[in-house]
Amino acid sequence: MNLFQSQSNEFPARHIGTLSSTKELLAVTGYKRLEELIDRTIPASIRKKDELSVPDAVSEAQLLKELKEISLKNKVFRNYIGQGYYDTITPSVILRNIFENPGWYTQYTPYQAEISQGRLESLLNYQTMISDLTGLPLANASLLDEATAAAEAMNMFFHHVNRTEQINQPRFFVDNNVFRQTKDLLITRANPIGIEVVFGDYRNAAIDNSYFGALIQYPGEDGSIEDFRSFINTIHSVGGYVAMATDLLALTLLTPPGELGADVAFGSAQRFGVPLGYGGPHAAFFSAKDDFKRSIPGRIIGVSVDAAGNRALRMALQTREQHIKREKATSNICTAQALLANMAAMYAVYHGPAGLRNIAKRTALLTRTLAIELGNLGFEVINQNFFDTIHVSTNNVDAVRENALNQQINFYYSENTIGISLDETTTQSDVLDIVSVFAASIGEDTSSVIFDNEASLDNIPSSLTRTSLYLTHPVFNSHRSESQMMRYIKSLENKDLSLNTSMISLGSCTMKLNAATEMIPLSWSHFSRIHPFAPVDQAAGYQQVISELSAFLCNITGLDACSMQPNSGAQGEYAGLLAIRNYHIATGHGHRNVILIPISAHGTNPASAVMAGMKVVVVKALENGYIDVDDFKAKAEQHSANLAGTMITYPSTYGIFEEGVKDICDVVHQHGGQVYLDGANMNAQVGLTSPGLIGADVCHLNLHKTFAIPHGGGGPGMGPICVKSHLAPHLPGHWSLGDGKSAVSAAPYGSASILLISYAYCRMLGASGLKASTEYAILNANYMKARLESAYPILYTSHNGTCAHEFIVDLRPFKTSAGIEAEDIAKRLMDYGFHAPTMSFPVPGTIMIEPTESEDKAELDRFCDALLAIREEIAAVENGTADKTNNVLKNAPHTQFVITADEWQRPYSRQQAAFPLDYVKENKFWPSVGRVNNTVGDRNLICTCEPVSAYEEAVS
Repeated sequence: MNLFQSQSNEFPARHIGTLSSTKELLAVTGYKRLEELIDRTIPASIRKKDELSVPDAVSEAQLLKELKEISLKNKVFRNYIGQGYYDTITPSVILRNIFENPGWYTQYTPYQAEISQGRLESLLNYQTMISDLTGLPLANASLLDEATAAAEAMNMFFHHVNRTEQINQPRFFVDNNVFRQTKDLLITRANPIGIEVVFGDYRNAAIDNSYFGALIQYPGEDGSIEDFRSFINTIHSVGGYVAMATDLLALTLLTPPGELGADVAFGSAQRFGVPLGYGGPHAAFFSAKDDFKRSIPGRIIGVSVDAAGNRALRMALQTREQHIKREKATSNICTAQALLANMAAMYAVYHGPAGLRNIAKRTALLTRTLAIELGNLGFEVINQNFFDTIHVSTNNVDAVRENALNQQINFYYSENTIGISLDETTTQSDVLDIVSVFAASIGEDTSSVIFDNEASLDNIPSSLTRTSLYLTHPVFNSHRSESQMMRYIKSLENKDLSLNTSMISLGSCTMKLNAATEMIPLSWSHFSRIHPFAPVDQAAGYQQVISELSAFLCNITGLDACSMQPNSGAQGEYAGLLAIRNYHIATGHGHRNVILIPISAHGTNPASAVMAGMKVVVVKALENGYIDVDDFKAKAEQHSANLAGTMITYPSTYGIFEEGVKDICDVVHQHGGQVYLDGANMNAQVGLTSPGLIGADVCHLNLHKTFAIPHGGGGPGMGPICVKSHLAPHLPGHWSLGDGKSAVSAAPYGSASILLISYAYCRMLGASGLKASTEYAILNANYMKARLESAYPILYTSHNGTCAHEFIVDLRPFKTSAGIEAEDIAKRLMDYGFHAPTMSFPVPGTIMIEPTESEDKAELDRFCDALLAIREEIAAVENGTADKTNNVLKNAPHTQFVITADEWQRPYSRQQAAFPLDYVKENKFWPSVGRVNNTVGDRNLICTCEPVSAYEEAVS
């Protein structure tokens, strides 16, 4: 070994946990060579012959050096563009302890409530913050971005009013003063489902009973603050509902939407401490009147009780409603922006109500000062009432732009006006510089601005000045020192199981290593402080990363073009289906609207299809889990004239590489349809096969699965789509890019900042490492299957007896033999220190295990040992050694309060309950609550922090 060579690239070996254990794993699976296992698993007809065209791998140190150089190609100007995106200051205690902390960013969505109480409490804080500031009683635990939240409000109103198949009120009014990206996205979402969007001035809108609702912005796109009370009453008088886009910081000073009569309030929580990041990820907020609690999209965190009657939090009501309702769903929301919602919630905890108001008041005073000074120079400020944004009329926009760029300043430009939005980071010096830019454009010089700290906020009308209290709960008024804040964050982290605790073996969700080196660049200012609507030449670094990553993904998928815009997997599904729909329209086949979807498909598939204006036809599955090809062919023939395409997942949702997949694609193409491939299981394809090779026309990729973006406790995610060349003209576009195409997300590249993670992942693994990751994901799954199949029935395998990267364990027999259900085993795994695998999907009463390539053999063995020990516990119930209703499984999980109680009257020992295997003693993770009562939580929905009196009553 030459020690004088450049740094060796150890990353593949550090990412692939079982690389050094290959022989031991193969011995258990019965194969001598890894290539033999792969050949038996993946059909020869779809095996990739050539190598990936991804650059050779680089070391972690070299990657960081290269990314630093790329970042410096971005130009960090002072951004006063606004339009829903504002610079902000992330408190260091939040940056270090949440944003950069794997204990927060590697958590999974909190479906297992007992080991998720920390992030559930933080998300409850978020809901409380939103509810308080908007003046509406019900809030969800975040959506994707402001524009898609607007679309969710529109869809919710539409289905709420038009509850039958006969649509009597198809029109939706949108005020002209709404953000442009929001208006564009509303058109995208409205058209496929038959909504007519009508734009106009709310002051003279001709509203009649053909309207089901309206959307207004408060403050408006131009910064103006309007009193919408009369307009809201008008909409209500015709049976419609009103959604109000708004700004959280402004609402500390303004009358909240709920008090004005709005039915829904929404917007972006970005300016509460979340970096710009060239457009995201940013948590959208959404609150509503209680009337909508059964139809509000996304996740609601609710308060319930555990088995001992103690307070416990859980996700309530409509959680993953699309998986239940499938084609009858009104939303396909799956990924949220939980990590960013937690940051925003902690920002409110950190500053408290007084601190937030001071930030808002200072911003408003600086804006007022700027307006006065520009007026003194002779410029007309169009909006008289404003919070942080003014629009200035001028016939010399180009001169102002040139001067501003010379000073490294960005404004928002339109034909004869210039928008200026100030924010938390703006200083008095910044205001002086802005005034100087305008003065220079008319040949004047200015060197002073008068700042009056005691000036009244006469730019906010008294009739719309907030008088109601907000954030009165103790959590927002207690943590003022950094020590308190740090300990509060840590106390919540301690209640949550994340990847820094143990493996999370969720099938279909691919909870792999999120390497620290991949995460580090996200905090760099040259990536974090770029506005999504900044001129493209100021984002050359981002453009390079996006271009290169797009090329990587096209090569990996075997397709021709890529859109990075969809900011979740479900949004990728939707964007892919829109591409298919628009292609058919463009080729004169707009009548094609039938989509064939296997019964085993992800629940978001049929939901996305319906949102894209498609009619879903379900295809049967065979007993072995394969798609019923005869049924598929029959339905393709039956709907041939109207067939738009099919949605398939490959490997299948059952964890199988079906041999007949190319035949299925051929059938669709023969009948004039297009093939959409759900990329949720791409972790079993990369480097070995590809959607293009299989026959797909479009594929979405879950970057938060296959390409290492962290799940963040329920988001962020990214769902870019790759397509064949004939679909490329129908990829999403964005007004800020001037391409004239419709958008599916608020920002042109979705949650652009987290693309850095997947870029780093590809660069550090290189072609051979990417392929090896897939091979070891398959090897690890087959190893675990081999260890478990003597104790548990494995539901589906290929004809050769192998699985892909995941497999399904059938737990249904134990309900008959021992009264033990899948939920009992899921909760008992917590006592062994593990998160349960995916439960009851795609088959009720089962668990689906996906180990990924990132776990080492010791961790795989610990998990297998836990399941084998649980099988012995089930056997004890089966043979009568353990009680059928009062046993270690039915009572799981066991908290430390139960274990250390003075009395112990259970028919098994404390040792068995808490420390069932030796390894548990060395690193015990304690669930903080017992089994949560779902029914109580749904029947008595509480979705905000309870008043202090509630805690006092609980104690008494």
